[in-house]
Amino acid sequence: MERFQVVGATVVDGSGRDPADVDVGIEDGRITEAGAHGERLDAGGLTMTPGLIDAHVHLGLASPIQPQFSFRISAAELAADIFAAAGATLDAGFTTVRDTGGVDGGLVTTIAKGKVRGPRVLSCGPVQCQIGGHGYYGAEWEPTELWNSHHLPGLCALSTMSGNADELRRNVREAFRRGASFLKLCVTGGVVGAHDRLTDTQFTVEEIAVAVGEAAARGTYVTVHAHNNDGIRNAVEAGVRCVEHGTDLDEPTAALMAAHDVALVPTFAVVEQLLHDTAGAGLDASTRDRVLGVRERMAEALAVAKEAGVRIGLGSDLIGPAQDRRGEELRLRAKLETPMAALVAATRTNAEILGLSGQVGVIAPGAQADLVLWNGNPVEDPELFADPANAVLVLKAGRIVKDLR
Repeated sequence: MERFQVVGATVVDGSGRDPADVDVGIEDGRITEAGAHGERLDAGGLTMTPGLIDAHVHLGLASPIQPQFSFRISAAELAADIFAAAGATLDAGFTTVRDTGGVDGGLVTTIAKGKVRGPRVLSCGPVQCQIGGHGYYGAEWEPTELWNSHHLPGLCALSTMSGNADELRRNVREAFRRGASFLKLCVTGGVVGAHDRLTDTQFTVEEIAVAVGEAAARGTYVTVHAHNNDGIRNAVEAGVRCVEHGTDLDEPTAALMAAHDVALVPTFAVVEQLLHDTAGAGLDASTRDRVLGVRERMAEALAVAKEAGVRIGLGSDLIGPAQDRRGEELRLRAKLETPMAALVAATRTNAEILGLSGQVGVIAPGAQADLVLWNGNPVEDPELFADPANAVLVLKAGRIVKDLR
């Protein structure tokens, strides 16, 4: 269908405005004013939202983590798991994602060509990490220079290690050469960590600024994995544009982020995942010990950021094979805010953070026709977001990619 209309749906357009009963026109993959021309797609009784956006995904980590990085899973099986996760992302109603580490540019291109079902993908390429810091999952005895042998060119590449600013500059340039559209640095330890603690800070302000400068030279930005305030403040001082997680964010640091227009992307779904099924993600029980208390602290950080006026997006951060219920992040956020606030974070705000404002994340003339029709109204019942079966029709750029009607 090159030109058609979706009629009869209740439309929640991603702006935060109240739902409205309006018809939506689609022509050549974009939203137009509804008119008399073209076929009519009857959506009576369904609720339409923009295609959802997940600002923190790891499609390249769709296999059990520890077996993946200890060469116990074949390249064929890794590819099968990645392709399955990409398709499941579409089926859950997510038409755009920002991959924050794990996939190689070859996968992004393959999805864009339509050879594999999946959402629109923006990727940082390999995450930038300091030697021995978060993002390194080799054995303690393994020389750092062998870590890149864990990459599968064209498919998955989790991270690259830097020991100083010059090495970071080289690795950042390599990430851009391999197709990255933004950069991600780890500036603190993490929950799923092998050699670090949440309280660790990683990379100096001067080192982070090297990546910021390289990104700016290409008209893009740096986001950072950061849990503690010292790491966040270093990153803000260096000029980054976004913070992932922000678990222990305090009021002064939130105020600093707001003053510099640095966005926050909390990630609640992965916390629930690791609390309830650590083994399913291919991780040992010590990971669960590290995640205890993170949910409560992240909820407090969300409230602190909101009070400070920080722009707050939404990301699931799901890892391992269980990536089919990506909408769980909206259900969890709806409990902490409102269903409408969660939807706006997953549509309009995430589009802003990704640099796609007005192109996706909104139902408005000229935007990409990324649309989801829900069996029920998820703004009234946010439990609907969590079950992919409730997304009965998904359109990406005006093309139907899922249809359960």
